[in-house]
Amino acid sequence: MLYLDHAATTVMRPETREAMAPFLDEVYGNPSGVHGTSRRAKTALEQAREQAAALLGAAHPLEIVFTGGGTEADNLAVAGAALAGGRRGGVVTTAIEHEAVLATARFLEGLGCPVTRVGVDRDGIVDPDGIAAAVTDGTAVVSVMAANNETGARQPVPEVAAALAGRGVPFHTDAVQAFVSEEVTVTSTGADLISLAAHKFGGPKGVGLLYVRDGIALEPVVHGGGQELGRRSGTHNVAGIVGMVAAMEATVADRDRFRRDVAAARERFEGRLGVAVPGLEVHVPDHRLVQHSHLRFPGVPAETLLIRLDRREVAAAAGSACHSGAVTVSHVLAAMGFDEDAAAESVRFTFGWITVPTDGDIAAARVLAALEDLP
Repeated sequence: MLYLDHAATTVMRPETREAMAPFLDEVYGNPSGVHGTSRRAKTALEQAREQAAALLGAAHPLEIVFTGGGTEADNLAVAGAALAGGRRGGVVTTAIEHEAVLATARFLEGLGCPVTRVGVDRDGIVDPDGIAAAVTDGTAVVSVMAANNETGARQPVPEVAAALAGRGVPFHTDAVQAFVSEEVTVTSTGADLISLAAHKFGGPKGVGLLYVRDGIALEPVVHGGGQELGRRSGTHNVAGIVGMVAAMEATVADRDRFRRDVAAARERFEGRLGVAVPGLEVHVPDHRLVQHSHLRFPGVPAETLLIRLDRREVAAAAGSACHSGAVTVSHVLAAMGFDEDAAAESVRFTFGWITVPTDGDIAAARVLAALEDLP
């Protein structure tokens, strides 16, 4: 299988497996306990927290909150900040966010919290001044993703942070996709809240984190034993957390190689298709993550092409992989101004850390063969 759906999830890195191994059978204690076995787990947990804080440039390890994934981290950031601001705490976000943010915003609306969704331009990029203009005295949190999970469009997060400076409103960025290939730190983003998900960059599924700048109030959305300083209850997934941080370190160390090889693969892929496919459209040709190639094949339904590609052992996607397998018109492309036909003819190909430059040639050849199969 030629796997080109790394934005949905990617292959676990060997460093991740190695780091996790002792915590799957040897160090099995609950880190919330008091005996020796628990203390060993607790030590590993806090060492991982220190490493994650250092990688993100956090001022203190306790600014890192471990979660059950990126979705939970987004929920905690948006709902947590809004609810901490009172039941009418408003939310300002964009029309192209991941459903983890958009669905949370809809939930808050049902509680009486006002929500403003700022639109984007044809490339799917939001205007920082538009975000700032939407903020009112009642705004409790602003959420703008660092890069879009479908198109790869990089958002002007530092500029948004600058536009919000002095407004006293917590700023959250979903950096789940961006961390794979971009520098994501407290300084580089300017954000008060940053979400990550391990399985996007070679860690295990079901674990993530939320950076919370000291002084930012959050109402917990998971209640119970009061772990994570009361911000996220539940027994820690120590193996997963240790694996995630190992993957973070490996990703940062491998980033230059990743960008070089993936850029070469994408250039070969889009170059061959651009010559051979009449009317091929590359969405967001500029200002996108290096690993994303979001293409429109005029006259070819995405669902049909994906079936043909699967038969040729190519894994790709249309829309977000979080939508239970159903191919629906993308809210992201709709927000960018694409009509239903254009959106329904668009396919997302995403490369990963296992990609080598020649994968671009192989991928293009298989896509062209799949297109030839069509009536």
